[in-house]
Amino acid sequence: MARRGTRFRRYDGGDPLAPPVDLAEALDAIGEDVMAGYSPERAMREFLRRGGRDQRGLDDLARQVAQRRQELLQRHNLDGTLQEVRELLDRAVLEERKQLARDAMMDDGDRALREMQLENLPPSPAAAVSELAAYDWQSREAREDYEKIKDLLGRELLDQRFAGMKQALENAGEEDRAAVNEMLQDLNELLEKHQQGVDTQDDFDRFMDEHGDFFPERPENIDQLLDALAARAAAAQRMLNSMTPEQREELMQLSAQAFGSPALMDSLARLDANLQSLRPGEDWGGSEQMSGDEGVGLGDGTGVFQDLAELDTLSEQLTQSYAGSQLDDVDLEALARQLGDQAAVDARTLQQLEKALREQGTMRRDSTGQLQLTPRAMRQLGQALLRDVAQRLSGRRGERDTQRAGAAGELSGSTREWAYGDTEPWDIPRSVLNGVLRRASDPAGPMMEIGDVEVHETEDRTQAAVALLVDTSFSMAMDGRWVPMKRTALALHTLIRSRFRGDHLQLIGFGRFAEVMEIEQLTALDAMWDKGTNLHHGLLLANRHFRKHPNAQPVLLIVTDGEPTSHLEADGEVFFAYPPHPLTVAYAVRELDVSRRLGAQTTFFRLGDDPGLARFVDSMAKRAEGRVVAPELDDLGAAVVGSYLGSRGPGGSGGPGGSDPGGSYGDWFGGRGFWVG
Repeated sequence: MARRGTRFRRYDGGDPLAPPVDLAEALDAIGEDVMAGYSPERAMREFLRRGGRDQRGLDDLARQVAQRRQELLQRHNLDGTLQEVRELLDRAVLEERKQLARDAMMDDGDRALREMQLENLPPSPAAAVSELAAYDWQSREAREDYEKIKDLLGRELLDQRFAGMKQALENAGEEDRAAVNEMLQDLNELLEKHQQGVDTQDDFDRFMDEHGDFFPERPENIDQLLDALAARAAAAQRMLNSMTPEQREELMQLSAQAFGSPALMDSLARLDANLQSLRPGEDWGGSEQMSGDEGVGLGDGTGVFQDLAELDTLSEQLTQSYAGSQLDDVDLEALARQLGDQAAVDARTLQQLEKALREQGTMRRDSTGQLQLTPRAMRQLGQALLRDVAQRLSGRRGERDTQRAGAAGELSGSTREWAYGDTEPWDIPRSVLNGVLRRASDPAGPMMEIGDVEVHETEDRTQAAVALLVDTSFSMAMDGRWVPMKRTALALHTLIRSRFRGDHLQLIGFGRFAEVMEIEQLTALDAMWDKGTNLHHGLLLANRHFRKHPNAQPVLLIVTDGEPTSHLEADGEVFFAYPPHPLTVAYAVRELDVSRRLGAQTTFFRLGDDPGLARFVDSMAKRAEGRVVAPELDDLGAAVVGSYLGSRGPGGSGGPGGSDPGGSYGDWFGGRGFWVG
């Protein structure tokens, strides 16, 4: 039976015991940005860029990439190979002079000629190496050092194109060099056949069978081979471009001495030409300014330039600024190479978070293809806001949420004997106790009979028709009241949809004109910069809502930071005037009177300290037998929700014309019960 081979690799998935990604923090942050006017797509990308409390974001990773790039540029310079050549040349000349001084058998004229030749070597290392090509070395050590220069140049030039070749060919013999020359010849022939379109996979396979040891990455086809070779060759070219003209000239002259023959340079030049022709999209013309103290040779320097190119690609991937970008584009292996394993783990977590946001019912695309928060996400966000409201209302942070339920309304705390047709919940302990007491006098009786059953009494709960009017004029956005207004609307919407499902809520935004809005539309509404506060139109829509539900208790909640400055004319056109025109005020008062006649319990939430607004709102509340609340922005949600809850509790919303600057409804909250979940 054939055995199946098993391959292992290093685990790179981060902590295997780490909990799955938590969407709560992301959803809260995205919701805040959406309510501030961002699109859901942009809000999600902003969160991924910022990261969370315990999670690095894309900006942190991009900053680390930029720091790594700057570190490479400031650490290295490109003089490494030339410096190594100078050192070998100086050592060879010194050893030769020592040998000349020791050799007593040498003719004095010959010694003087040799010493003069060594003394008058040109300052250019390339010219000096070229001039010494025909020199008859007397010192064995000097000859070896000089030959090392040729060997070094050959290995460096090969290492520029084939990573690791410098080390692999150290102390190589003629046979090894012949193998390299043969590989280069076959490689150029293969690339030229590919350029002509006449190569086959068999050609590639034969090449790899014969020369595969030179390619430890083991490409599977010629395109993979080309990609690897072209990326390395382009980095080598960028390194050459980054040198000074003097450095380039020196290296070009020295290259002819590689392995003591110009054949290597001819093969490499042919290879570069083939690669540039086959991969013109690589960056062959770029350059960098390096200013460090650590010199790098041609091979290592090419590796540095490959690192720089990889860092540039990572930077582009992490900024996500191109069309169609997504976090799956980030190369985690490259990120781990450049920044370490933890950076790759952080990026993978962000990828999982983005995927979860898109796939777990948090976001969806509408009919136009735009990303939007789903109803499920809106509920989760609203519940989070409601929990915050509950804490503010209760005044007891850390109190656990509770669930209270009743078939016909709120539990009163009393019980009564069950009667035919009752749908209230049973009081199980009381019913069992009744059975036990009955059997104490009649042991033969049944364990339970219908007369033992008691049910909880409940208070009837009147349905409410709630109209929340929110000011959407430009001053709300200008003075930082836009997001608190939206948070308030979402919290109230969530409360009614989850706890008071029988109530009818209508959200009305009023700026230059008024509009009935769904909660998704209101939370995504961008700042309105049109001038005008059309309370008249908003009250018209609210009264229409109240008339649609004649059997429900009307509740009118108005959030505003300005006096009415516009109204609807008879022909439907909007009239605007500032300061407020008396006719505009009269129209708003007329509709408020209609609301009062319909029985609406009215609360004004006054934002800001404008004396004129305060006088207007106080007089309107007194006329409507309503109340005024002047909350801080952070307490707006608690004030609106508390007023709504108060309108449903005993005693309604308070006395006519009352005011509650703090918006304190903690007693009602603590005594009546409040469920969020």
